[in-house]
Amino acid sequence: MRRTSISLLLAATLAGCASAPNALQYAVPAQPEGASGITAKPGWATRTYAVAAANPLATDAGQQVLRAGGSAVDAAIAVQMVLALVEPQSSGLGGGAFLLHFDGQRTQAFDGRETAPAQATPQLFLDASGQPMKFSEAVVGGRSVGVPGAVAMLALAHRQHGRLPWAQLFTPATTLATQGFAVSPRMATLLESEQALKKDPVAAAYFYDAAGKPWPAGHVLRNPELAAVLQRIANEGPSALLQGDVARTIAAKVQGHATNPGTLSTQDLAAYQPRVREPLCFDYRVQTRDYRICGMPPPSSGAIAIGQILGLLNNTPAASLPLAQGLPTEHWLHLYTEASRLAFADRAQYVADPAFVAAPGGSWQSMLAPGYLAARAKAMDTSLTGKAMKDVPPGQPGAVRVSYAPMPDQLEYGTSHISVVDAYGNALAMTTTIEDAWGSRQMVNRGVGLSGGFLLNNQLTDFSFSPTGADGKPVANRVEPGKRPRSSMAPTLVFDKATGQLVLSGGSPGGALIIHFTAKTLYGVLHWGLNTQQAIDLPNFASLGGPMLLEEKRFDAATVQALQARGHTVVKTALPSGLQAIQRTTTGWFGGADPRREGVVLGD
Repeated sequence: MRRTSISLLLAATLAGCASAPNALQYAVPAQPEGASGITAKPGWATRTYAVAAANPLATDAGQQVLRAGGSAVDAAIAVQMVLALVEPQSSGLGGGAFLLHFDGQRTQAFDGRETAPAQATPQLFLDASGQPMKFSEAVVGGRSVGVPGAVAMLALAHRQHGRLPWAQLFTPATTLATQGFAVSPRMATLLESEQALKKDPVAAAYFYDAAGKPWPAGHVLRNPELAAVLQRIANEGPSALLQGDVARTIAAKVQGHATNPGTLSTQDLAAYQPRVREPLCFDYRVQTRDYRICGMPPPSSGAIAIGQILGLLNNTPAASLPLAQGLPTEHWLHLYTEASRLAFADRAQYVADPAFVAAPGGSWQSMLAPGYLAARAKAMDTSLTGKAMKDVPPGQPGAVRVSYAPMPDQLEYGTSHISVVDAYGNALAMTTTIEDAWGSRQMVNRGVGLSGGFLLNNQLTDFSFSPTGADGKPVANRVEPGKRPRSSMAPTLVFDKATGQLVLSGGSPGGALIIHFTAKTLYGVLHWGLNTQQAIDLPNFASLGGPMLLEEKRFDAATVQALQARGHTVVKTALPSGLQAIQRTTTGWFGGADPRREGVVLGD
């Protein structure tokens, strides 16, 4: 198969496209070819600005905004609105997002996480016999839908850091929604394997032909309903989504599901408030250089878990273990897996919405304290033939005990990631989601004669289905009214501690695996000296507390057998990350995009 360079194709299309400052003149780019599966990416060097996103049309929209004089936040808004159109299975108007922003001096954490409806109860995902529902039973319908927060959060970030008018940033998405876009290979592949989406009449009429077959890659799809809603939001702000006829349609869709209704109301939508939080930052030493790594605080568990994994590894010989023939060694993988299991035990015990749950020891930093991690690391067998731990209980990070039961293992899905650096010294990392692929499989359409619409999230399934443990103690991440479900999203900014200069912006989709995909990339760049593309290209590996997961076809039999001999249960499986990352270089920036998805990096 011919692998055309998407970046060159787009660059040729956009050559000579000039726009006046503060006036975005959007030009529809040539729609690139692509393929599902693995497609090699070259990495992209730029001079003054760069944007990395999961779909070339979305990346291009961000680049055009930056070229027009927009800020990083402006570009992220344009990217997100195009993703809502071209990657609806992952994010959109009906979902939430976390955005980490650096303005050259200060880092802020913008929280656009969904919230549980006022009528939600801790028993939301228990069946008639009091047992946790199957995920497939819980996700489809209105029960799983939380109040979407991405649009309101982006509006808040724009008020503080935008340079172009809000309304202009919707032009790329409304233009593409009206004129049409080619269904990407990834969307087509996911449609082929999806069964529940076609049961929603609105979605069936949009994503499938008259015979019920999903539209193939290359089919030109238009979404006039989404274009109309986007234009309303452009003109009126987030109130156009969270109030009025759109809000009434969302609530009716959720409450009116025939077999699995939810309680989301217009009052829940109107009451939504995004939050600005202090980022969760920690120091990290690599040889003689000190970094400051910043991420989202709870309700995200991403930065805490990544910080614990990296901190635990620094209490082992891991840093002395280079790559062997371009791959992590068996011993390094053992150490990483054991550190992950310790981190995930703490995550299950403690992390939830801070408005409802107290941090252990009175501060989330207690979970990252060097003394705590050094003591915790002693549970690991770090010798050259070290064995896997049999039991991995949570630790006690701080003198104040908390009385929660650990959350049972539970799958997480979904998301998309955006990284941007602009010409003004601003940078951001934003991870955005509707949770599972295709969310709750509920598509919102106001019924005014326009086809298409937007999908609603199933974010409430990120709460614990079991509200209590076997001992009767409550689970920290149980469902409660107005609560934000725990997340694994891990938008990350890395700084040189001595100078305060930004070093890297990155993140990934992938549910709970986000933590590992992002940690892998950080380790590859900071420890192994790889560029972002090389680090992203490394095979994926993970543990969510139990088995060791290895990306299929990427590790040899000898490595697997050696890990099994240490007592690890090894599962070889597809681990389709969607990493995007941009790093500082001596001449500007270098960006990487995951070969497992369709993303590209573009800049000046």
